[in-house]
Amino acid sequence: MEDGRLNVARGVRGGHGLARVAVVVRAGAAPLWWLGVCAAGLGLLVPGVTGRRIGVLAGAALFLLATAVVAYARRRRYVALAGTAARAGRHDVLQDRAVTTRNWRRGHRWWLLLAFLAAAGSSFAAPAAGGLLLAGCGAGLWLKAAWLGRRERADEVLLWVRVDWLHAGGRPAGRTVKAYRSTGVAAGDAAPGGARKKTPALV
Repeated sequence: MEDGRLNVARGVRGGHGLARVAVVVRAGAAPLWWLGVCAAGLGLLVPGVTGRRIGVLAGAALFLLATAVVAYARRRRYVALAGTAARAGRHDVLQDRAVTTRNWRRGHRWWLLLAFLAAAGSSFAAPAAGGLLLAGCGAGLWLKAAWLGRRERADEVLLWVRVDWLHAGGRPAGRTVKAYRSTGVAAGDAAPGGARKKTPALV
């Protein structure tokens, strides 16, 4: 069976596979957060060179710094791409939220593992600091996805990026991405901001 990513990337009749921008941003948030929390927890088991108190205080500062940097990084680029987004064509294929998330995590699994090992290993110098830095990167991605969601609600559109451009560079606002596509808010299976759509309760 062919990989779902390849099926979507091909599109049909000249269309393109499209992935939600906010879903791509959000895909790394949970892994980075939980790996960071685990690394910080393991780091508290060793006294380290600096001692636990200094390590945790340094980690808290790194957490806040990483959260802010990741949340605000490249916002002008996102705004510029969103402002020139063209309407998705009738032959474009919208990638499911689960497929987009799975593809991102598969493509970055070794980077995530190395980041976790580096964060855990740094605890021998400053306990919990590396883990809190990693968790801050995850929190920053959540905040960026939420910011994208607010823009999508305000503009009443959902933003999409071509899958082939995304695979070439791996970032939804990288140099390989030339433009975004847009659809109405009812398209796809993810809400503004990339979260799962809430299904209405049955009465």
